[in-house]
Amino acid sequence: MDKTAPSADAAVSAVSDSMMVASGGFGICGIPAVLLEALSRTGVRDLTVVSNNCGIPGIGNSLLLENRQIRRLIASYVGENKELERQYLTGEVEIELTPQGTLAERLRAGGAGIAAFYTQTGVGTQVADGGLPLRHDADGAVAVASAPKPQAEFVWDGAPRTFVLEEALRPDVAFVRAWKGDRHGNLVFRKASRNFNPLCAMAAKYTVAEVENILDPGDLDPDEIHLPGIYVDAVLPLTVAQAADKGIERRTVRELEEVSA
Repeated sequence: MDKTAPSADAAVSAVSDSMMVASGGFGICGIPAVLLEALSRTGVRDLTVVSNNCGIPGIGNSLLLENRQIRRLIASYVGENKELERQYLTGEVEIELTPQGTLAERLRAGGAGIAAFYTQTGVGTQVADGGLPLRHDADGAVAVASAPKPQAEFVWDGAPRTFVLEEALRPDVAFVRAWKGDRHGNLVFRKASRNFNPLCAMAAKYTVAEVENILDPGDLDPDEIHLPGIYVDAVLPLTVAQAADKGIERRTVRELEEVSA
């Protein structure tokens, strides 16, 4: 039952070329930064990365991008990374833009054994009708566009509505970060890090969690556990320095104002 990994390098050894890897967090908040840094050292290639976004240069998913390890990114937001923009517009990486709620639900469905679901989100747009640029060529022209998705009509609130079919995501591996956890893999997430982390962990076939505060089995109150250990295959305890190393996506400061007596 002890799922403790001896090192970050050992914890990411389950990833091989062409796998789909889900990464928890939002921006650079609550991301599995230590595991992603270890993955960037492995040199695995042609990854499909599922994450809310690709982060910012030098940290998290961006390390994989900068190493040319990502073939396709499935994300909902891509606006903070200029290298991602450059690679996308020159055909070096594919991007499948997905509405944020739909992305979360596709992961949740993967964890719940639901192959696909209907949603109104995206109806009447290129999300449903197709035509979103997935990949450009070297000159910036669209080389591959998204295909139309199946749509159906259902009665909703007494009136017929159109819904679009979205398929579940079932990653090969997921990396997540938890605030607290035990060696059995029971996890507690803090505040906003509870958004995509549990969903990624549930959806994947193999999940590794980096944990800021590791506890003994039985120390967690069952009612405070956000993700049961059944969804977690390996646990990486972080050092004090690793747990405290949390980046700031946009640092803003102002001049110190003088206080009158």
